[in-house]
Amino acid sequence: MNKKSNLKSLDQFVEEQYGKKGTTKRNKFEKGYENFKLGFLLQQARLEKGLTLEELAEKWGTNKGYISKIENNIKEVRISTLQKIVELGLGGHIELSIKL
Repeated sequence: MNKKSNLKSLDQFVEEQYGKKGTTKRNKFEKGYENFKLGFLLQQARLEKGLTLEELAEKWGTNKGYISKIENNIKEVRISTLQKIVELGLGGHIELSIKL
C-alpha cells in the first residue's frame, strides 16, 4: 500500500489559507493567533498555580468574568494590565521579546 502523502507542514497550510507573510489576510490571522496564545498562556499559568478564576480575580482585585474574557480571547488586554495580573495575581513576571 503505497499511498502518496498529502501531508503539509503548518507553514505550508497557513500560507495556502492566509497568504504570504506581509499580506493583510495573513497579518490579521497572525494577530489573532498572538491574542489567542496570550490568553492560553495566562490560563496555563493560572492552572499551574492551582487557582480558579475566582481566586485569581480576588488576588488581583477584579471579577472572574474579566479574567475569563482575557483567557478566551474575547477581550484584549494591555501589557501593563497583564503585567499586574501576572505579578499580583500569580506572583510571576512577564518576559517579552521582539522578533524581526
